[in-house]
Amino acid sequence: MSGTFVGMPAFPEAAHDAVHNPTLRANLRHATTTIRRKRADAVAELSDWAALREAGKQIKDHTLRHLDRYLEQLENAVTAAGGTVHWAADADEANRIVTGLVKATGENEVVKVKSMATQEIGLNEALEAAGIRAYETDLAELIVQLGDDRPSHILVPAIHRNRGEIRDIFRSEMTRWGRPAPDDLTDTPAELAEAARLHLREKFLRAKVGISGANFMVAETGTLVVVESEGNGRMCLTLPETLISVVGIEKTVPTWRDLEVFLQTLPRSSTAERMNPYTSMWTGTTDGDGPRAFHLVLLDNGRTDTLADAVGRQALRCIRCSACLNVCPVYERVGGHAYGSVYPGPIGAILSPQLRGTGSDIDASLPYASTLCGACYEVCPVAIDIPEVLVHLRERVAQGGPVTRAGTKVVLKPARGHAAERAAMRAARWALTHPGAVRAGQRLAARTRRFHPKRLPGPGKAWTATRELPTVPPESFGAWWKRTDGGTRDGKGGSR
Repeated sequence: MSGTFVGMPAFPEAAHDAVHNPTLRANLRHATTTIRRKRADAVAELSDWAALREAGKQIKDHTLRHLDRYLEQLENAVTAAGGTVHWAADADEANRIVTGLVKATGENEVVKVKSMATQEIGLNEALEAAGIRAYETDLAELIVQLGDDRPSHILVPAIHRNRGEIRDIFRSEMTRWGRPAPDDLTDTPAELAEAARLHLREKFLRAKVGISGANFMVAETGTLVVVESEGNGRMCLTLPETLISVVGIEKTVPTWRDLEVFLQTLPRSSTAERMNPYTSMWTGTTDGDGPRAFHLVLLDNGRTDTLADAVGRQALRCIRCSACLNVCPVYERVGGHAYGSVYPGPIGAILSPQLRGTGSDIDASLPYASTLCGACYEVCPVAIDIPEVLVHLRERVAQGGPVTRAGTKVVLKPARGHAAERAAMRAARWALTHPGAVRAGQRLAARTRRFHPKRLPGPGKAWTATRELPTVPPESFGAWWKRTDGGTRDGKGGSR
């Protein structure tokens, strides 16, 4: 799978550098706090939010259980509407298909709608290698592209940049990509947006090929749906002569009626809006209206393997709202780049190791990039139990075991560096099946509590480098419960 940031260290090392960047932390704290507050207000307006959340979960789980049938229905509907469907097993195949389609038009440039799937497969790099220039048109993606940077957030890819940095990027880099920024450009949002609008407008009017992803695909009609806030997507989807959409197979929903749920939960969870300013839908091609040729590239790239995991498959419910990022205390302090993937934050910590496998240092470390506080699960509009999947993947990394890779069942060996963890789990398993040993250990710990260190040696040194060990109480809860007859006595013979 493409999409791994080349040369990325394991999460702990990348995070160590990020937390010592005061500008980055200030940018993240301001942005995530603002989005978090607005989202909570938007969700609170709906008395049936819990029911919508459960409905979204059920729709997604039903679709995933019958994904083969719905994908065939989708292909038939798209074809009947005048589109062409291509199937891509992995990133390389998807890139070959898209590159070939663009070359067949004779064009050497394309405009793009913001798309996580095309970032996942490294499409821009593949197009560049083929002599084709891809222009990002989403404002945040434009900032990232002009700054030769990487996205750090699902919804707001340039969240790690402040207005002054964006102004400097526009002033120095827009000339290389097209219309230059005004010489007197300031860092006010209106001026920055106007500079981007003028820069992009000439590309919209000139481009003959557009490339997009999709938020949803409706199997019964072959309709694709893109929701966005700026209008750039509408331009890319309607003006070019050829439209190519690269979409993960999990974005399928069975019927138009199912969209009702997600078009309520997605905008409130992502941009804290009651509805998206632009919701674009298209079904194949229509003479005299929109692109004359439409190609849909259905992307697997590890999704079928993920579907085979009874616990991990719930990650495929994700509708890319980014709510989990905005509440995550880890993401707020380290940002998205430390995750080494186009999918950062809590969802990236469970999705990337499943799509890519846990063979690299960064992917083996991602399941540990969490406090397991559960805030991500509480805000997820499709009820993905991210902490459950994180623990499941930690077991896979530390213990190894059977997984599916490229459609074949294989047995993974335990990852390096987890011997102490495995030994601790074996010791815990033995202790918890021997209550007498647990009680003896508790008594010993209580009697020696004055001599306990505040920092652990050896393998535990890293854990206590940023936190003190909790103080051991003078007696265990079990001993107190027995001594006080379940809390009804004061332990000195009297009743409470």
